[in-house]
Parts: sequence; C-alpha cells; structure tokens
Amino acid sequence: MAKEELLTVEGVIDEILPDGRFGVLLDNEHKIIAYTAGKMRRFRIRSIVGDRVHVEMTPYDLSKGRIVYREKVVGHQPGPRRRQFRR
Repeated sequence: MAKEELLTVEGVIDEILPDGRFGVLLDNEHKIIAYTAGKMRRFRIRSIVGDRVHVEMTPYDLSKGRIVYREKVVGHQPGPRRRQFRR
C-alpha cells in the first residue's frame, strides 16, 4: 500500500522527447515531463503528439509524471495485424 495517494490528471501530449519521455500539457495549463508506464511499454502502446492521456503524479514533485492510459481516438483503426514469426 502506498504511503501517499497519487494524483491522476488528464492532458495532451505536445512534444516527444528523447529516452521515451513526453512533454504533456495538462488540462490546467501546466506543462510536465512524463514517461510511459511499464504495462504500456510491455504491450507496445504507442503515443504520438495530440493524444489525450491520463497521467499519475506524486504530490511531492508536480513537474514529472507517468502516463498510465492513452484514450482511444474515434475513427482511428489499428493497422493490419502483424504476422507471428515461427521457427
């Protein structure tokens, strides 16, 4: 159990930075630097500029966060399924 509760806020990705980090403009007009959560990396969920995301932040450092959810875009369909390589 966590010692403190995490803040969950929504925002829009406005810039892609090196090392898997993103510049996120929150709904309250603050800009933070965020990275993708482990499950998003594990399941290869990609984020691009303009995506709406949910960000978790600790109350101790309000300039950094972790992207935990990318909202689905209406009208956007995934590309063709990739073939599995078998030996």
